[in-house]
Amino acid sequence: MVENIIMICGLVLYAAAFLFVMRYNVHMFQQNGYKNKLQLTWLMQNKERQRVLLPSFLAAVLAGGLFHTVTAMIAVLGAVLGLWYYVLLAGQKVKKRLVCTSRVKRLFAANLLLALLLSALCAISKSRMFAYFTAGVLLLGEPFLVVLANVFNAPVEKAVKNHYIRDAKRMLAAQKNLTVIGVTGSYGKTSVKFYLNALLQSRFQVLATPESYNTPMGVVKTIRSSLNPTHEIFICEMGAKNIGDIKELCDIVHPKHGVITAIGPQHLESFHSVENIIRTKFELADALPADGLLFLNGDNGYIREEKEKRTQTSIFYETGESGGGYRASELKVSALGTAFKVTTPDGESAEFQTKLVGRHNVGNIAGAIAVAHTLGIPLEELKLPVRRLQPVEHRLQLIERGSVTIIDDAYNSNPAGSKAAVDTLALFDGLRILITPGMVELGEQEEEYNYEFGRAAAAACDYILLVGKRRTEPIKKGAIAAGFPEERLFAADKLEEAVSYAYALNTEKHKFILLENDLPDNY
Repeated sequence: MVENIIMICGLVLYAAAFLFVMRYNVHMFQQNGYKNKLQLTWLMQNKERQRVLLPSFLAAVLAGGLFHTVTAMIAVLGAVLGLWYYVLLAGQKVKKRLVCTSRVKRLFAANLLLALLLSALCAISKSRMFAYFTAGVLLLGEPFLVVLANVFNAPVEKAVKNHYIRDAKRMLAAQKNLTVIGVTGSYGKTSVKFYLNALLQSRFQVLATPESYNTPMGVVKTIRSSLNPTHEIFICEMGAKNIGDIKELCDIVHPKHGVITAIGPQHLESFHSVENIIRTKFELADALPADGLLFLNGDNGYIREEKEKRTQTSIFYETGESGGGYRASELKVSALGTAFKVTTPDGESAEFQTKLVGRHNVGNIAGAIAVAHTLGIPLEELKLPVRRLQPVEHRLQLIERGSVTIIDDAYNSNPAGSKAAVDTLALFDGLRILITPGMVELGEQEEEYNYEFGRAAAAACDYILLVGKRRTEPIKKGAIAAGFPEERLFAADKLEEAVSYAYALNTEKHKFILLENDLPDNY
């Protein structure tokens, strides 16, 4: 009788632990974009995160194979261990919470259905051994069961996705006078989208995809929830992690004009090579109609090299003293921001002032000016919108905190962006502090790029504070190799520790703290 009560308690605790394990892994799956291969790779690379499942499993197997009061109690303790660990994970502060979308609810339902089917098969045997064994297997296998549930749901998800895409296409087709502008690039696309939206609004009714909505379902959601008959221009940000991703978006929105902001080594784990990235970004160029306009960042070497292979008419924008496109030159940085001059391909020029800092920010603004001016807005009319531009959140965003200025560049760093960020930090007069966890998703070259990042940081920073001791080792090596004093290097396990260290530094100088990249919860 006592053993049966203990057994029931143990199985209930295993069921509760299973639910929390499921919640955690669905959360990580959402952050991995519901990509089966990416999730499986993440599971293999982060085995230590779920190592507590093994003793919970072994305790259940022990109770099933040798059932008496002692082993039953061991199984209860195993279940409590798993439950405690995942309850703690659920209560931790996260950067991006689990969003219970309809897809997530369907994934939970399929996962539970598969678990119940397995449990039902074992219940038929009416055996204590099979009951505990099933509880242990379900708990240990749940991280992979999430992926299996996604495979199980694939036909439904495809049907739902196609339904929403057809509806979005119908809405776009109904607006005959709507001009769609596609914006893509390895980096800079969100900034250019926001700046272009602000400039075009001075003359047009504009809809732009919000935040970093740049996936097919993000774009479709924007169209279905926000597009109305008064809109004249739709600015569509287009993201990609695989070949064909930009083409898929173009097949939905059919852009008339396109902007390629930059190309560089990013998401190499899925793209595998820079050549594949170039090919994917230029899927936007391939989708434009004969009368469409293609705007290209002339400061980017990959873009210039690819353009030389193509006959398509395009308009360059760039920063520098010479060039045939829209040119931003005579940059002057002050406490008020950045002043610069823009010269058009026809030789017309105007002086601009922005609150934003950084040469690459000026380049992004030049891209927005190029599109807005080409679509009929005079340079003089663009001066005020440029002056009013606000920094895009987490992209070299200046945040004043008394004697400390935070330079928030926490969004998804890349080799070119990280170099531009530390170059911007070097412009400030004060104690310059870098806080970073380094860069990810760079495939086999990740260590090399982080090493070079360390070398670049050494020339711009007074202190380098690293988040994650193991992952940031290449940055540390690069900085030391460039002559950076090791006593000004500090490695912390958490961002909060690094920030506290920076604030505690005793100095009379104003502190400028650059937050470069902020890894998502699945890292």
